[in-house]
Amino acid sequence: MTIEGKTYDGVVKEKQEAQQQYSEAVSRGQSAGLIKSVGRTLEDFKTSVTVAAFSKVTFELTYEELLKRRLGKYELLINAQPMQPVADFKMDVHIREKPGISFLEVKGDLSTGDLANAIKTTRADKDAWVTFYPTRDQQTKCKSCGENGLNGDLLITYDVERRNPKGEVMVSNGYFVHYFAPSDVPRIPKNVVFIIDRSGSMRGRKMDQTRLALLRILSDLDEDDHFGLITFDHSVDTWKHELLKATKLNLENAKSFVKEIRERGSTNINAAVLAGVDMINRHPREGTASILILLTDGDPTSGSETNIERIMANVKKAIGLKFPLYCLGFGHDVNFDFLTKMSLENGGVARRIYEDSDADLQLQGFYDEVAVPLLTDIQLKYTGGTNLTKTSFNLYFNGSEIVVSGQITDNSVESFSTEVIAVSKGNNVTYQDTVMIKDPSDVPPENEDFMQRLWAYLTVKQLLERQVLLKGQEKEDEEKEALKLSLKYQFVTPLTSMVVTKPQGDEVEVADKPKEGKEEPECKN
Repeated sequence: MTIEGKTYDGVVKEKQEAQQQYSEAVSRGQSAGLIKSVGRTLEDFKTSVTVAAFSKVTFELTYEELLKRRLGKYELLINAQPMQPVADFKMDVHIREKPGISFLEVKGDLSTGDLANAIKTTRADKDAWVTFYPTRDQQTKCKSCGENGLNGDLLITYDVERRNPKGEVMVSNGYFVHYFAPSDVPRIPKNVVFIIDRSGSMRGRKMDQTRLALLRILSDLDEDDHFGLITFDHSVDTWKHELLKATKLNLENAKSFVKEIRERGSTNINAAVLAGVDMINRHPREGTASILILLTDGDPTSGSETNIERIMANVKKAIGLKFPLYCLGFGHDVNFDFLTKMSLENGGVARRIYEDSDADLQLQGFYDEVAVPLLTDIQLKYTGGTNLTKTSFNLYFNGSEIVVSGQITDNSVESFSTEVIAVSKGNNVTYQDTVMIKDPSDVPPENEDFMQRLWAYLTVKQLLERQVLLKGQEKEDEEKEALKLSLKYQFVTPLTSMVVTKPQGDEVEVADKPKEGKEEPECKN
């Protein structure tokens, strides 16, 4: 933060300590900034800035992000909402990928209308550049723009060349990262059960969008897939009592069932999920991948079991880590912590579905990510590797990517060996590779600490995921380690915040303090 020409760097501290320093600076009438994590993730942040009266403050935020590959591409989403046309608005994006860039696309609200002419893309073998230099006049002429200028997103999507099915391994300064994303393997037929909340709170647009998404998803099933439908309120109903093959006739009958789903009653999550587990367990098929998908918008409120801890224990015991449970939480009022814990305990993930006009596309988008399983029971091994991030995965889906990082035990070695063991349609497959380690002088300066920071980031992320499921001393130990790494590498996490204030000895300014009951100006990233 630059105040009247003097720059003050932000420092990451334990969350309460950072908040106290920020609050004290505000109370003294000083300009100050605070960046903190929102919720339990490392991806959502809130930035608060208090500016002294009659002073000029420049707040510069630099951040790093690990782009996650979904549906065969990486996405970089940039939001612009300056609230007025800007005389000299510039956006520069430089992408460099060692394997080479296979495709590049720019879309989003800010690529429509006259703004499309303000975008220029340039590509070389391993580099791509995107520039966005709209004039003041162009800034008022796009689908979401107006008198207040730009208001929307620029979405840059790309992927890298994948010539080596064994993955891309990068080594630097005693750390490595392995990107594993094979595509040259046959898809695995899947068994998928959809468990749909039809309680009264789903009435209206939520259920309309759920029906629409389900109809599209059913149309996308392959004929060698098997599927089941379960709906629940205070009671649980199954479309059929067993998994059925995705034939044309079965799909048409299933769509008729979906169109007739009606909202009523309360929410019996325990019985519904256990019914889904039982449906899959009663129909095992060799060489397939099983998936359970729960969609709900509320807390468990009815049935023989409504206690969240006991529901999670029941589900964990029933699934026994045989297949993943994915939980989709509809709306802001859903108990997302509960869904997150239950998913993590059973090898899946939770995703929040936002109540908006595109909720049906959000639902279908999530399903598309898990629609094509390619490998099961994936284990990654590294000769000479230690302090590894997660190396065991239930499923690998087409278009996704497995990322593993760790330290190398002996920095003097000239090569590094990787091995991936997995199951493809019931057959064991192995990917082995040997990577030659470059001399440190050959590593570009900007990459010197990249892998170490990536290892630390993944380690903190996985520590925080694990501690959600733990209790007592084990939970404390995981949290302490996550805090230690967050402070060492200056990461803003659910345990830390970044604060920037003027040192106590500097001249005190008089700030326009937030009035009681009002929040200070903020922006969200």
